[in-house]
Amino acid sequence: MIKICYDHQIFSTQQYGGVSRYFYEIAHRISEYPDADVTVLALAHINQYLRNGSQGKLIGRYLPHIPKTGLLRKAFNSVIAKPFVKHCKLDIFHETYYSMANCCPHSAKRVLTVYDMIHEKFADNFSLRDKTQQIKAHAVRRADHVICISENTRQDLIALLGVPEEKTSVVYLGSSLATQKVVAKPSKGKKPFILYVGSRGGYKNFEGLLQAYGHSLLLKNEFSIICFGGGNFSASELSLMESLHISQDNILHVSGSDDILAGLYASAAVFVCPSLYEGFGIPPLEAMSSGCPVVSANVSSLPEVVGDAAELFDPADETEMRTAIECVVSTPERAQVLVDRGYERIKQFSWEKCARDTLNIYKKILQS
Repeated sequence: MIKICYDHQIFSTQQYGGVSRYFYEIAHRISEYPDADVTVLALAHINQYLRNGSQGKLIGRYLPHIPKTGLLRKAFNSVIAKPFVKHCKLDIFHETYYSMANCCPHSAKRVLTVYDMIHEKFADNFSLRDKTQQIKAHAVRRADHVICISENTRQDLIALLGVPEEKTSVVYLGSSLATQKVVAKPSKGKKPFILYVGSRGGYKNFEGLLQAYGHSLLLKNEFSIICFGGGNFSASELSLMESLHISQDNILHVSGSDDILAGLYASAAVFVCPSLYEGFGIPPLEAMSSGCPVVSANVSSLPEVVGDAAELFDPADETEMRTAIECVVSTPERAQVLVDRGYERIKQFSWEKCARDTLNIYKKILQS
């Protein structure tokens, strides 16, 4: 029996989100294996997945999210967690994010997941007060093994932090959005629409998408853009829209639940991912699983994820991006090919496989 513990970090900072979803999914599935004993140590957490789900033994309690209390929760969890694990005979202690605090008992092998190297490759996108880069490097050095969520992330990790290759593994993420209930698209979306998902600043290259859209008569006249998540449009985004003569009636911001997002994927003419860098890229998988054709940048981990199931473009080339989008939205046959390939591609990514591969890595570490 392998005794596995996941720490509090991501569960005490995220109500929802990709990283906490990842750990919830693998903890839930690994706990169902007869040779695994799983504990999530999140003494004071705000995470809705833990609150509503089943993830093995949960040591902790849900607290309603109160703004500006994150540092207090983090400190409380770090201090109180040590007595809980000190006398536990754990085999694996999997840290859910990067920390200077050390809660891992001497009996356990320490595992860390690295999601991307964005802070290292795009340092200018972050405040000087952001110490993620330094804290990540510390957490990576002390880990017994590092799991990366794509081969691209692993190669960046090795190159940028000098991590020995044998200390690393790749485990792909899954996607579970397809199981969500599909709801209707917003009533404002009378035109067929291009879907963009997530944050939009810096390396996400949303302004590149606006440029491609704004310089296409076809796209401006016949399609709108719906942005899901990422907050309200910034002053610079609104200014760019105005300079490109993009009517604000053609650009809609939507936020809400996974149900709403699933409905948008199912209703969109195309999903576009213009990002300059992604550690993995779950939205393209979500789009594929919903029968939405995908147009994607051809950089970082994205080709690794989408394979031949997306129309690819150079995200630094606005004309190439515009041409790729126009090709898909104006050619039903091409769009259908991408949809069909997407349904096949998505079979290679599941939370079940993610959990199984992760458990196999735990076993390998313990045997070494």
